[in-house]
Amino acid sequence: MMDCKKALTETDGELEAAVDWLRKSGLAQAARKAGRTAAEGLIGMATAPGKAAMVEINAETDFVARNADFQRPAHELAMHIAAASPQAVSRDSLDQTMVERERGVLAEQARAEGKPENIIEKMIEGRLRKFFEEVVLLEQTWVIDGETRVKSVLESLAGTLDTSVAVSDFVRYQLGEGIERESKDFAAEVAAQLGS
Repeated sequence: MMDCKKALTETDGELEAAVDWLRKSGLAQAARKAGRTAAEGLIGMATAPGKAAMVEINAETDFVARNADFQRPAHELAMHIAAASPQAVSRDSLDQTMVERERGVLAEQARAEGKPENIIEKMIEGRLRKFFEEVVLLEQTWVIDGETRVKSVLESLAGTLDTSVAVSDFVRYQLGEGIERESKDFAAEVAAQLGS
């Protein structure tokens, strides 16, 4: 309300000019906010049988980080990570050798289908988009509602809290992940026990 009054005062009561003034002012405010550092925040954590996830979510102030409207989505984001198994926060942070390997596999699949070379590149791009939707956190479908992209959830949260919100990193743990299991030949084991 005060911004509207100020806009009308600044433009001598001209309604169209006031609207333009508000739009310009809004862009200037957005530009100022874009330069702020989001160095406060919290660590969200979620566990499920056999897996867990921790996520660091940053905001501009500790006041925002203590807000329940900020804490609930942080916990939900950790639950999402535990369930959806993303490999990276964004496309830029995804291992580029993984992307190139996927690109090569997709090209070979398209060639095996007998597609012409001019169509193959378009197919690869479409299939890579699908690949990114599976492995990049910000491009995944939010498991909480099954419709919204994670990036949109974070943008909505930032709008609700009137601050910038960013996922800087996450860690996902899977029970037994990275542990080499001893493979046993059950038949040989039974035979050895019967022979003794």
